[in-house]
Amino acid sequence: MDTQTLPRLAEQAVAIAESAGRTILGIYANGFDVQAKADDSPLTTADNAAHELIAERLQALTPDIPVVSEEGGLPDYAERQGWTTYWLVDPLDGTREFVKRNGEFTVNIALIEAGRPIFGVVHAPVLECTWEAVHRPARDGETALGWARRHDADGQHAIQTRRTPPTDLTLVVSRSHRHPQVEALLQRLPAYQTRSMGSSIKFCLVAEGEADCYPRFGPTSEWDSAAAQCIVEAAGGAVIRPDGTPLRYNTKASTLNPNFVVIGDPQWPWADALDGLPVEER
Repeated sequence: MDTQTLPRLAEQAVAIAESAGRTILGIYANGFDVQAKADDSPLTTADNAAHELIAERLQALTPDIPVVSEEGGLPDYAERQGWTTYWLVDPLDGTREFVKRNGEFTVNIALIEAGRPIFGVVHAPVLECTWEAVHRPARDGETALGWARRHDADGQHAIQTRRTPPTDLTLVVSRSHRHPQVEALLQRLPAYQTRSMGSSIKFCLVAEGEADCYPRFGPTSEWDSAAAQCIVEAAGGAVIRPDGTPLRYNTKASTLNPNFVVIGDPQWPWADALDGLPVEER
């Protein structure tokens, strides 16, 4: 992916995410059916409608780049492991929040290259807010390319993570999932406060300097994290496993993530707080 093509694709993928958001809002306003998947997680007509729109438009935009979506079929790893670049989509992240009607759900689209997200967009339809980023390191004789920004009613703004203070940290935690290992991490930290939030908005709060950390222990899928990880990394933060290694994509047959922690300030001594906490490869 060259440095001229990537910004063009990013612009069009943002438009696709926001169009999917409008489709979701129409269903949100007019009522929807809720079914249960095999893992008991909810599935709504909005999930499927957003998936169909995004998959169709991404395939039209880049016919040669595969699309993996939570609501689409997953090719065997024997095929996927040969991919150097692909789209990774969660058409409606935070379906539980959608069903609860609290507005804390998003549309997530990422572009993965060599196991890393190099573009990500997170669109929150009810909040009328979009976070997007490009984060492509220098390679193959080309210069690095990157930005992280937020679009809302006040316009477009560059975002960046903040320096984590010695004490009085702000952690953002899941509104619907609270794992015992999160409690173990909290006990190791100096004074802190927490904010509860749904979906990938939690990553974005770290990316824009509203929080210092988002710990996630327990199963998540790669489409839950990829787009928002790109935004955090482009804004100056990191998404790491408890052993300090970065979260990567398409490295195994399972699409389940290990445990991970989103940090805004990689220079803060997170290693001390995370020492011994389980990675739990899945």
